[in-house]
Amino acid sequence: MDWLREIPLTFEWILLYAFGLVALIQLFYYWFFFSRLAFRKPKKKYDATPPVSLIICAKNEYLNLEENLPFFLDQDYPDYEVLVVNDGSDDETELLLHEMRGKTPRLTVVNLQKNVNFFRGKKFPLSIGIKEARHGLIVVADADCRPASRQWIAGMVSRFDPAAEIVLGYGPYRKKPGLLNKLIRYDTFFIGLQYLSFALAGNAYMGVGRNLAYRREVFFRVKGFISHYKVMSGDDDLFINQAATRRNVRIEVDPDSHTLSLPKESLGKWFHQKRRHMTTGNYYKPRFKFLLGLLSLSQVLFYLLFAILMACCVLSTIGLIAAAIFAIRMISMLIIFYKAGKKLNQSRLSLYSPLFDLIMLVLNLTFAFSAMFFNNNRWK
Repeated sequence: MDWLREIPLTFEWILLYAFGLVALIQLFYYWFFFSRLAFRKPKKKYDATPPVSLIICAKNEYLNLEENLPFFLDQDYPDYEVLVVNDGSDDETELLLHEMRGKTPRLTVVNLQKNVNFFRGKKFPLSIGIKEARHGLIVVADADCRPASRQWIAGMVSRFDPAAEIVLGYGPYRKKPGLLNKLIRYDTFFIGLQYLSFALAGNAYMGVGRNLAYRREVFFRVKGFISHYKVMSGDDDLFINQAATRRNVRIEVDPDSHTLSLPKESLGKWFHQKRRHMTTGNYYKPRFKFLLGLLSLSQVLFYLLFAILMACCVLSTIGLIAAAIFAIRMISMLIIFYKAGKKLNQSRLSLYSPLFDLIMLVLNLTFAFSAMFFNNNRWK
């Protein structure tokens, strides 16, 4: 055991050991989880075209429905219905839907009266939509998004092999000028990289309600949203957290199968959206809390310890070793993010990752801290 006595144990070396451990944790996530999406080879698609019920919940969405609903009604798919649940809108949503329903038999409308939505969010209207749906295969989207192509439904359905019960899609935001738009799109890309990669590893923990498909029997098997009905958000991530198993989830990332949304145009609106979404994390299963918490903690410690090491040891051997470890992690991130970005049609955006990784770390800490004191019972 004499070799133990030769290990340097000064404060600077202890910091370096801690930094190396944190970097290893980060590399584990990159190469064990995220690489699954980055280096994923095309998988076989299934040719079956079972009937589909597409459900869109809307509350005061007149303008969005007027712009986006025609794209949902014009899918290149043989047998599907579009079911819009109007959640007691105050605008002219009901009149618009009545007019559009007269033009196409594919559209079904369910109008809910005001003050009957006891879930304070999408969960009640979505539950009504699923119960009213004519078909057993459910695809959900939001009124403020549109499919990227006429092949969207076909692409999502093509992943339903006999064992599949849930298909997770990807919903990027539209590209616009400005730093805020890049940050929102990068944040969406990184979140997508996480939940899609985790799903490929048999640990699906969330999806996005603007691009998600599942069998109706799964919804009823887990008793819908009853276990988390008091939480305003979570019609997507908490449902997947509850219903997903290691074998019943598939993903679909073809750009033709994306849905495109308009991003928030102010930092304040994005801030409100982010902190509301963060409130659902407390209800995740323990193993997902651990995995996601360790990822976030290791990211914070990685930059913090590196900054301390550079401040005290920049020109020493310790500083050089720390710089090498930092470079390995950053190069790994660039490689994996770029490859994953190509899969998600976000390759150019992924090149900003060295800068945006740090910026989003600071912003997410701010969002998380704010969410601890945030309470909102309103959906729209």
